[in-house]
Amino acid sequence: MVHPWHDVPVDPNEIETALPVIIEIPAGSKNKYELDKETGLLRLDRVLHSAVHYPANYGFIPRSYAEDGDPLDVLVLGQEPIDPLTIVFVRPLGVLRMIDAGKPDLKILAVSRDDPEFAHVRTLEQVSPHRMAEISRFFIDYKVLEEKEVVVIDPFQGREEALAAIRAALAAYEEAFGAR
Repeated sequence: MVHPWHDVPVDPNEIETALPVIIEIPAGSKNKYELDKETGLLRLDRVLHSAVHYPANYGFIPRSYAEDGDPLDVLVLGQEPIDPLTIVFVRPLGVLRMIDAGKPDLKILAVSRDDPEFAHVRTLEQVSPHRMAEISRFFIDYKVLEEKEVVVIDPFQGREEALAAIRAALAAYEEAFGAR
């Protein structure tokens, strides 16, 4: 069986234009699916308690390791919800820095490389400011009724900061797990 975190290759030369992302949660869902690290299957972590839903397709970068001990998270903008465990190739645009459960938690914002509605989008400045505000607000609100605090540290930072975060998470994976 292929493990989506460990067995999907990431070409470091393609991260700017064809970064693979494994979708966990389709846009519009209230279900919080999470990768079961041991089996590679998805498990239902919880149903969101607040009156919100995921504002974009949500997934992770294979062979990455973020500061929170999970693969690096990615929000993928596209026209349609994408089924869980689908590999989507994306162009990273920016990064949202947060603190969740007392740990740094980065969210990369990207667009689907193969969605014609986003074919022209190459930078964070080309994304609607309202869309970015909705995404930031989602993370501020989504755990409120669980009485858990999430702090959004900064507004979105741009493409270079996102690429640096991705490279750091790929290097951290290699250090933690070695080349596979």
